[in-house]
Amino acid sequence: MTRYFLLLSILLLAMPGTILPAQAQPLRLQITEGVIEPMPFAVPAFVPENSAGSQFADALARVVAANLTNTGLFREVPREAHIARVTSFDAGVSFADWRAINVQALITGAVEVSGNRMSVKFRLFDVLSGQQMGQGMQFAGSTDNWRRMAHKVSDAIYSRITGEGGYFDSRVVFISESGPRGNRTKRLAIMDQDGENVQMLTDGRALVIAPRVAPAGDRAVYTSYETGSPRVALMNLATGQRQLVGDIPGAMTFSPRFAPDGRSLVLSAARGGNTDLYRLDLGSGQMLQLTASSSIATSPSFSPDGRFITFESDRSGTSQIYIMPASGGEARRISFGQGRYSTPVWSPRGDLIAFTKSHAGRFHIGVMRTDGSEERLLTASFLDEGPTWAPNGRVIMFTRETAGGDPALFSVDITGRNLRRVPTPGAASDPAWGPLQP
Repeated sequence: MTRYFLLLSILLLAMPGTILPAQAQPLRLQITEGVIEPMPFAVPAFVPENSAGSQFADALARVVAANLTNTGLFREVPREAHIARVTSFDAGVSFADWRAINVQALITGAVEVSGNRMSVKFRLFDVLSGQQMGQGMQFAGSTDNWRRMAHKVSDAIYSRITGEGGYFDSRVVFISESGPRGNRTKRLAIMDQDGENVQMLTDGRALVIAPRVAPAGDRAVYTSYETGSPRVALMNLATGQRQLVGDIPGAMTFSPRFAPDGRSLVLSAARGGNTDLYRLDLGSGQMLQLTASSSIATSPSFSPDGRFITFESDRSGTSQIYIMPASGGEARRISFGQGRYSTPVWSPRGDLIAFTKSHAGRFHIGVMRTDGSEERLLTASFLDEGPTWAPNGRVIMFTRETAGGDPALFSVDITGRNLRRVPTPGAASDPAWGPLQP
């Protein structure tokens, strides 16, 4: 089972009278099963170090608190319960006051603004041991990107406490939907991982579906119907410039995904009743056919090292998950449970494959090992589909639709805990989680 790490202080809370040595460093507890009790933390408003910083001091702390709370691993102790007040970033910490309200992790921060430039710094304290965890860190950027500063602080805190990479300073490309169910307008859009800063990338005149983000986060590929039939389109996310790529005479192309180096795509092409996988070199435009079968092969996804591709195919009679070398060759089936499997996506860690499963009238998001073992279903609903991984491989986002309702984005931890809706301005589908921003 996937392993997670938290501070040893979770365990120590249940042991009154436990005293840590003055110089003790926080340890991490390996948790392999059971319910994780969220760690209590406090994050007072950041200290403004000049008058211009005052307008951001509270907002920065609120975003950090929301990020950590949304993981399901942390629980904020509300400010009205705080005994101590933080008025100076460099002042000492009254640990007894924070222990009295059961805080385990204390986050203090400060912000300074000069013109349109901002500097944000923070300190993280293990309240039980009375020690600061690591050195303080400082981030600088534009005031227009103040939320990014809060996300960077959140990532650093999350990593120190859990021992895992963060994912808060990342963006999600998705399909924004509007209009009546029978005549939906679908536009390509992008937002921060918490649903903020939504921007529309297409005008809605052409149907677009199934976006995927480049490993560097600078481009997206998706399926566009602007010519009347599905074609793969490539967009520069900074400029909005786009082009159709991977033309195969007489074929419909769809379901593209980037290789780990960002230099090529793997995609599906339907022609003459067959649907096969092709690899497209984005520099030369050269196409390499990877499969040749009378069955359907689609929804491909590369392994993080670029050596293999997982995809779905009905060559066994029903839709199942297969793995083959990235250059083509013999495919090996890895899904053998009851039901139909689709949309496999390799974890950034390389250890798991997420998928959509339908069985007995229900849809599920699940994960399995790359050899098909240890299958676990994380969700169950009228319609759950299209998983996408957070950059750290711990959280999965997907589309959920209820009977007669609009589609919405949801996320779930890979333990199956902390199922939550991701806020969007309206109906939304087809999320594609990008990498941490540089």
